[in-house]
Amino acid sequence: MSRWRPPAEKSTALITREGHARLKSELDELWRRRRPDVVKALAAAAAEGDRSENAEYIYRKKQLGEIDRRLRYLSKRLETLRVVDTVPSDPEAVFFGAVVEVEHLRSGALSRYRIVGPDETDAKLGWISIDSPLARAMLKKRIDDEFEAQLPDGPQRFAIVTVEYATAS
Repeated sequence: MSRWRPPAEKSTALITREGHARLKSELDELWRRRRPDVVKALAAAAAEGDRSENAEYIYRKKQLGEIDRRLRYLSKRLETLRVVDTVPSDPEAVFFGAVVEVEHLRSGALSRYRIVGPDETDAKLGWISIDSPLARAMLKKRIDDEFEAQLPDGPQRFAIVTVEYATAS
């Protein structure tokens, strides 16, 4: 079995101002605090002798690899991201950064989503990626427009109830 993995799908290189700040903060935290702590612990574990049976050494080596992988990803990703913090010229249409309330036409249930970049999604907060099927289906729709989204459990119909944008700070 090989360790080769197919390349990940290209994701949209958009991010909100808050998301960009969060990624930069994570990069700084990893580089200035977590990595030096792990390197110290790794050096101490290496000084104990036989590395082949040293669980602490093996664990710290793996942890350092994970941190370095994340550092490489964040460094490259932050270079390519474009921060979007402006309100579109048509604030009643759905674009990146919109907070959209939709009605599921079959059940009548209301759901609220914020369309964000793929690096800042959070299901608990209702933040969905602009690359998601639901977000793609609602882009450029306006209040009272109906649309269909291809979701994992089949096609679903929705209607746009409200569209809001956070004011740029």
